Amino acid sequence: MRRPSPSTIVSVVTIAAVLAGSFLAFANSGPTNVLDVVLPLVACAGLLARERYPVVALVVVTVSVAAYYPYAGLDGPLVVMLFVVLYTAADRGHLTAAIATGAAALLAMGVGETGGIRHVDDSTFIMITGWVVASIAFGGVTRNRRAYLSEARQHALDALLTKEEEARRRASEERLRIARELHDVLGHNISMINVQASAALHGIRKRPEDAEAALRTIKETSKETLRELRTTLGVLRQVDEDAPVAPADSLARLDALVAASGLTVRTELPEPLGALPTEVDLAATRIVREALTNVSRHSGTREATLTITTEAGDIIITVDDDGPGATYDGGSGFGIQGMRERATALGGTLEAGPRPGGGFRVTARLPLTQPTNGAR
Repeated sequence: MRRPSPSTIVSVVTIAAVLAGSFLAFANSGPTNVLDVVLPLVACAGLLARERYPVVALVVVTVSVAAYYPYAGLDGPLVVMLFVVLYTAADRGHLTAAIATGAAALLAMGVGETGGIRHVDDSTFIMITGWVVASIAFGGVTRNRRAYLSEARQHALDALLTKEEEARRRASEERLRIARELHDVLGHNISMINVQASAALHGIRKRPEDAEAALRTIKETSKETLRELRTTLGVLRQVDEDAPVAPADSLARLDALVAASGLTVRTELPEPLGALPTEVDLAATRIVREALTNVSRHSGTREATLTITTEAGDIIITVDDDGPGATYDGGSGFGIQGMRERATALGGTLEAGPRPGGGFRVTARLPLTQPTNGAR
């Protein structure tokens, strides 16, 4: 069952109160006329139509009230309906009509009281004036509040949509970067396989030992390529972009990577890194770049410390800064999410958070040995 709206309840209660007051006035009055019945019914009909036709209801009720008190025999509380329709007109945006009607009603009442017969005393006139002004003002306030709440909801919705769009954009950019890296790795490895296969075909009869070496290289290269595919295809979507031509990032070019950050970076490498698996090298390079980017954007300092070590078959990357920074939310930012996804895709971990002595720290641990059977 549909519940009545608050506006309908107010209308029904007002009509009931007016009719009850009119009945009491009829019971305690002298002679009456037809207007004592017709005008209250017309005003009630106008009041019921106030939501759909506020201006029409305002005119109908005002005319009914203006004719009721001078010409009807009873003295019922019909003026209450005038206050309700004045509020409704102002609340629905017809503020000018409400003000004009209220002013005309008060002016007519004041002019009528200048004659020989006084229908209302001064205190009653002041009270009615106060109710008219309050009804119009309250209607204007509720309309402004409703508009403010609607605008606030729209702003919140726009902010949510913008945030979701930003999240999708950043995720797409991250996948695009991975796609570029995958393209570089596959292009290099497949080119090597092609060269070695050609060498094996040419030397398989004349120099079998060279063909055997070439086939062994093809086997190792293809295994590494498959491992790279397993690592990245789970987080990639199809992205249409021209094939990249720049070389893939690598920790072998760490000096250029640090210089590109625009920071003063103190690099600590206790021991030479040596050759790293391609996917580990790419992921480590991207994590270093993103961590230094976060320092540049959020830390409030231009200095950082980069430490890269190996321990128990893992490579450990730590980026520290001692800047005042912004308020971090436990590592839920897009940049930190991207670094964490790279680490977990290789079976590693990434931790990011404030340092005890101030500043911020990012620590990534990546396993150097990757599974070859496709299990994740």
